[in-house]
Order: sequence, then structure tokens, then C-alpha cells
Amino acid sequence: MRLALDHHYPATIAPALRANGLDAVSAHEQGWDRLTDTELLRYCANNKRALLTNNVADFMVLTREWQLDRERHSGLIFSSDRQWPRTKDMTGQFVNALMKLMETHHDDDSLSGTILWL
Repeated sequence: MRLALDHHYPATIAPALRANGLDAVSAHEQGWDRLTDTELLRYCANNKRALLTNNVADFMVLTREWQLDRERHSGLIFSSDRQWPRTKDMTGQFVNALMKLMETHHDDDSLSGTILWL
């Protein structure tokens, strides 16, 4: 599984995942923080990257639109601030949870069309 992290998350998560041999990039590193949600989801789909985001409301609307248009995203992984506060103190917990998820779904496009909650 290839992963992209939305700009909401600490910039330390993606490098920690890569240090463990996993394919992860962040919006911070790639300059995606200025992309619209549609542009980000399309980039991820074109590059077979699941997207970790906290922006449930906007991305659920987008996925419904894509379903109507018969478009397919490469997977969405949602988190909530209640269970997963997006603070630097949580980096280790995010890394551990994402490592398990990525190791379970090891094929590049294994989450295609799927929505999961972290």
C-alpha cells in the first residue's frame, strides 16, 4: 500500500514510516497543502496512494460524487481528533497504527474504492 498524508498531520509521520521501509509521503513534503480536496484525491488516485485525512465531511461528499461518475479513488483512511489527536505527541501511535495497516494491505492499490477509519 502506498500512502499519502493530508496536511492536517504532523510532518514527522511520513519520514518515520519510510524509515520502516514503507511508501509514505505527506502533503507538507510534496507541496500539496495548496491543492483543493478534489485535486488531492485525483492525484492520489492517479498515483495509487490511499489518503489519510481528518476532513471527513468534504471527502465523503467527493467520494459520493465520484461514485456517481463511476470514478474510483485509491482508498481513504479517516481519523477523528477525539481518538487520534493530530499532535506531535501522537506521532508514534500514528506510525504504529499505520504500519500495521500498511503491512496488512501491502498491494499498491489494495484499498481502491475503500473507506476505513483508523
